[in-house]
Amino acid sequence: MFFKGLLYCLTLLPLGILAALDDKSKLANRTIDRTVSLRTHSIYPPYIDQDLQNRWWDFGGDAYVNTNKHIRLTRAKPSQMGWLWSRVPLTASNFVLELEFKVAGDNNHLFGDGMAIWLAKDRAQPGPVFGSKDNFEGLGIFLDTYANSRHPYSFPRITAMLGDGKTAYDSEHDGEKNSLGACSANFRRTNVATKLKITYIREQYLNVKIQYKAWDEWTECFTSYGTVLPLAPYVGFSALTGDVSDNHDIISVTTYSAILSSPDAQRDKLTGSKKPGLAGVAASSWSWTFIKLFLFVGVVAGALYGYKTYALRQARGGVAGVGVGAFGSVGRSMQGFGYDSKRF
Repeated sequence: MFFKGLLYCLTLLPLGILAALDDKSKLANRTIDRTVSLRTHSIYPPYIDQDLQNRWWDFGGDAYVNTNKHIRLTRAKPSQMGWLWSRVPLTASNFVLELEFKVAGDNNHLFGDGMAIWLAKDRAQPGPVFGSKDNFEGLGIFLDTYANSRHPYSFPRITAMLGDGKTAYDSEHDGEKNSLGACSANFRRTNVATKLKITYIREQYLNVKIQYKAWDEWTECFTSYGTVLPLAPYVGFSALTGDVSDNHDIISVTTYSAILSSPDAQRDKLTGSKKPGLAGVAASSWSWTFIKLFLFVGVVAGALYGYKTYALRQARGGVAGVGVGAFGSVGRSMQGFGYDSKRF
């Protein structure tokens, strides 16, 4: 029974592993085939129309608009708070949001507090979490420039939190308690345009990248699988200063609806075109994997059968008979050299 159970486990375990890998491969194969720009959730200079408004966005608090440069959420002064929120929810199931921003100030030693990107159920509600409400429901990505406690990592830091509407932001430890993902990135006062890119595939995949080292050089921040955002969240940006301060600027926001490739046909991530012969190569690769798997199971089964047969022969005295014959042969050979086995 032991050998049967062992063989059963050895047979099913690799199959389970392959099934899990197959699910991940299907997710990985679902690359973004093409994108469609969403005017309702994008904003560029001059930001406002002739009536000093924007059809799709609201801003408030201490935020003000410089039509040639930016939307400044806060100035480099203490106790500032400003925000920018979309007027309509984002209904795309899968999307890519790219934000160009700038965080800078005159002080190189004391600055803060930071700004936040929101994909949340409620909109335009000022509060203590980087200028927006606490106990939020949705995703908050915080560009934190001031450390409230000691950490083994450096600041500025990007930290994400998925709020359930009941859990408060861990301000004392800079969001560490409920962090969905994080990375350190010195995005303050850079020589290149600083950008943040958020890619979301509904209920499957959330990825955050940042550009701050060089033009068109995207640094991976974090990836979270199985992330579920609220249906149709509002897009928002907010910033806050305390005793220390910075200018927190929104340069542009570009949002795309992402259309995915077929899960059974992997596509070129850059052009969206199918790679020639890729389906055949993938099928051949999986066939060879299964062949190797069954060969492995066959070898294991043969080894177990051989060992079991050997153990049964031992139990029936086969080894003892072999041993007597062997020692008898040794005794006869020693007699040829002048030794008498009877003396023993």
